[in-house]
Amino acid sequence: MSGNNAKKSYLVPEEELLKQKEFTCLAKEIISAKFGGRTPLAMVHTYGCQGNVSDGERIQGLLESIGYGFTDDVNKADLVLYNTCAIREHAEDRIYGNVGALKNVKKNNPDLIIALCGCMMQQEHVCERIRKSYPFVNLVFGTHVIHKIPELLYTVLRSGKRVFSSEDCDGVIAENLPVHRDGNIKGWLPIMYGCNNFCSYCVVPYVRGRERSRQPEEIIKEAKELIANGCKDITLLGQNVNSYGKNLDIDINFAKLLEMINALPGDFIIRFMTSHPKDCTEELLDTMARCEKVAKHFHLPFQSGNNRVLKEMNRGYTREKYMSLVDYARKVMPDISLTSDIIVGFPGETYEEFKDTLSLIEYTKFTSLYTFIFSPRKGTKAEKMPDPVSREEKGKWFKELCDLQESIAGKRTALMKGKTYRVLCEGYAREGVLNGRTGGNVMIEFPDTVEGRIIGEFCDVLVTEPLTWIVRGELVK
Repeated sequence: MSGNNAKKSYLVPEEELLKQKEFTCLAKEIISAKFGGRTPLAMVHTYGCQGNVSDGERIQGLLESIGYGFTDDVNKADLVLYNTCAIREHAEDRIYGNVGALKNVKKNNPDLIIALCGCMMQQEHVCERIRKSYPFVNLVFGTHVIHKIPELLYTVLRSGKRVFSSEDCDGVIAENLPVHRDGNIKGWLPIMYGCNNFCSYCVVPYVRGRERSRQPEEIIKEAKELIANGCKDITLLGQNVNSYGKNLDIDINFAKLLEMINALPGDFIIRFMTSHPKDCTEELLDTMARCEKVAKHFHLPFQSGNNRVLKEMNRGYTREKYMSLVDYARKVMPDISLTSDIIVGFPGETYEEFKDTLSLIEYTKFTSLYTFIFSPRKGTKAEKMPDPVSREEKGKWFKELCDLQESIAGKRTALMKGKTYRVLCEGYAREGVLNGRTGGNVMIEFPDTVEGRIIGEFCDVLVTEPLTWIVRGELVK
């Protein structure tokens, strides 16, 4: 790129990718000699968000290219890889516990390679803890070096030494990596990585790097591949999809990208997450309303309904701005399903301020909510803020919020009774019962009267029994 309007390129150079293909061949040779022709097995377990799941698919693709097959049984694995999440303290504690449990597995299988990657491993204090307290872990790498798995694994296989790699950088985009997907009905499609927002409670910009968008032609190419392979439900991923295109030196934004994917031939539905209210525009909402393949479901995290708390969170919008977005979304899409994220008990939040969150929930009438009690993250601004309200008190607020949302959700699903919805049949909920999601992201269960022949196909389902979070129905012939 050149000129005054040139913007930074985050692309991994082609020569680096070619170098990794060479390491793939070298690692393959070692594996072939070590296992005597047997296919070694890797157990890859991903924690956290859909972005991590998408990373996991690329990790599996690279391992597959090296020669690994896959297993869900840790005792049958020759390589165990945990793809970690750093979004909350509870998630980190769980991962430490699960890694600790691998010590005995390694004792029974000394040749087992244990690898840790993902958001937790992009933090220096975590790497140091793993280095000192978990000496049986062979490989640790961060979010910016996934494309280097062949080289990292080759180094471990050849030297037998521990390898740590968590480069501190703004982040990269590595195109054309192999992808191993566990199914072909639903597909994750990353359109951008990283975040520039620096919300005061959030560790994502520190572990995922700066905001960087993929070129639209790469996204369209991957979308076409998904559709050709039978994918009927494509979810576009990014820390803030509404910011898509800002670092590209072309005239593109998220609304235009949606239109481009919507125009692709095929019978499929488009979903996306996550969106940030400060970057949500009427243009985007109009585009959602106009594009017949875009699900009429909008996940728009508001985190708090109080303006002072929102300012302390560094969210960049007000309660009134959020309400105006809800009003406009309902104006152009009367049946839109809205979901959101909420943090309860942000440092310094009072009960009176928390009640503003409750009133915003009452106003919006969300389909469902992802709710969390504030969890301090090392290195964020909120970690050092005074936090006088006890965990016990926050727990009471949390229950009050959950009770309110449960009431709202029950009333919303009750309105679905007697209506017919177009649903992508995803598979079996349990024996004899199929399930799928409406365009509004509500799960419907219905008896299998067709011996599973419609799995992976769109069908019409009449709602007969609304529950709180899901509904039950019957297949319309």
